[in-house]
Amino acid sequence: MKAMIGAHRTLQSLAGQIDRVAEVLETRPEVTEAPDAIALRSVRGEVALEHVSFGYEPGRPVLLDVSLHARTGQTIAIVGPTGAGKSTFASLIPRFADPWSGRVTLDGHDLRHLSLKSLRQNISVVLQEPFLFPASIAQNIAYGRPGAARPQIEAAARAASAHGFIERLPEGYDTVLGERGITLSGGERQRLSIARALLVDAPVLILDEPTSAIDAETEAVLLDALGRLMHGRTTFIIAHRLSTIRSADHIVVLEHGRITEAGTHDELLVAGGLYAGMWGLGAAGTNKLVVNSER
Repeated sequence: MKAMIGAHRTLQSLAGQIDRVAEVLETRPEVTEAPDAIALRSVRGEVALEHVSFGYEPGRPVLLDVSLHARTGQTIAIVGPTGAGKSTFASLIPRFADPWSGRVTLDGHDLRHLSLKSLRQNISVVLQEPFLFPASIAQNIAYGRPGAARPQIEAAARAASAHGFIERLPEGYDTVLGERGITLSGGERQRLSIARALLVDAPVLILDEPTSAIDAETEAVLLDALGRLMHGRTTFIIAHRLSTIRSADHIVVLEHGRITEAGTHDELLVAGGLYAGMWGLGAAGTNKLVVNSER
């Protein structure tokens, strides 16, 4: 009887968990694929946003009439105050959401006309806090390319400056990580994320504040790895640290959902607008782009 009562309690708990899982599985995605969606075969990496407006709640737009053209191989930096719409801007490129108006294109194709699989296979994302699985290091690096051979995985790790610390681990590339990579430092987790992006070898790259949560010494190592990752790719960088954006081909300043300034680092300094003020505060302090809340 005690065993039966214990089993009943367990089943009641499991029933609640199953209901939550079923709710997620049955949720209809907001972004759907068109019946006649085409699969991209060869991607150059030319990205454009044309008069894009978007928000998460009706009547409260986050982006307003945003237009931008990134040519193949260009590095575009996106800066601005907290809540300006930087991450929302980047989320539209892999089509995590569709704009209310306007369109986003890849090599001239409206993203709504492309298959989601072929679109996202051609875009790599490196986040501020990379998501790692409780699996081996090799499996984590090969997550976006499951069929990769061990030499390819190791080559990506070397290019990401990760091979050295991996080799020092008890089982090397077969070392199983803790949940979300908790057994590694922030810089080590980020280097695994960069190795993963290198292995995928996508023509379009999104870097969402990849160095904001690490110290200056680790940042130097990561910047070297990021330089190799960005080479030859169309790259969008959301950043606060000056070291990651100063050499960008084009810097876009978002403020209240609109592009208020755009140009190279030198051009924006001469213009004397918000970016120049952010640069001045950052250079005088912590080497970060700091926003004056009174602007």
